[in-house]
Amino acid sequence: MLLEVIATTLQDALAAEDCGADRIELITAITEGGLTPSIGIIERVTDRVKIPVNVMIRPHSRTFVADDEDLETMLEDINRIQDTGAAGVVLGPLTPEGTIDERVLKQLLDAAGSLDITYHRAFDEVKDQMAAYEVLCRYPQISRILTAGGTLPAPQSIPQINRLVERSRSGGPKILAGYGLTPETILTFIRQSGVDEVHFGSSIRKGRSGLAPIDQDILRSLADELHNL
Repeated sequence: MLLEVIATTLQDALAAEDCGADRIELITAITEGGLTPSIGIIERVTDRVKIPVNVMIRPHSRTFVADDEDLETMLEDINRIQDTGAAGVVLGPLTPEGTIDERVLKQLLDAAGSLDITYHRAFDEVKDQMAAYEVLCRYPQISRILTAGGTLPAPQSIPQINRLVERSRSGGPKILAGYGLTPETILTFIRQSGVDEVHFGSSIRKGRSGLAPIDQDILRSLADELHNL
């Protein structure tokens, strides 16, 4: 079982690695769903940790629909991230109609080159997830989709996540489950959903606050539990 943890600071990233996380999603503005962090923190984190670091590419929190100015910003961010030690980027362009914006996606993927690609939770705002999954299957660069199976927390959307997992087994991006997962219920969720990658943010932080530091005791216990599956 692969454990991905959100980091918003260098201290988060160091704690995540030390406590057994397998991969970091590096973001800023966690209360806004995650935005692109500064190049300074990207460089410091990738210099200091050995586990893969995937960086959020999202210039603002207003919408997942990118105009030409947003696209230029994202392309510039990806170009600069290429010069760091980041393993990958996390992105998710949508059209105003709630479908995958392939025009923007193709340009972002071209810029990303060999970087690992996660399509983020913009996927949970598409009108038809199964149709959107088929679109993303056209792009072998995309390794995984971060999803809660819709707009509700993942534990409330297990049937949909299970459908996506079953579809992924015949070829296509892996399903990385996130949003609303807790250490107390994760084993039941994994058993029922069939996922083999999970994503944690607020529930492994002190007081379960997105703005608090990682609770290292909780994260270490969670990582041990998942790695023993």
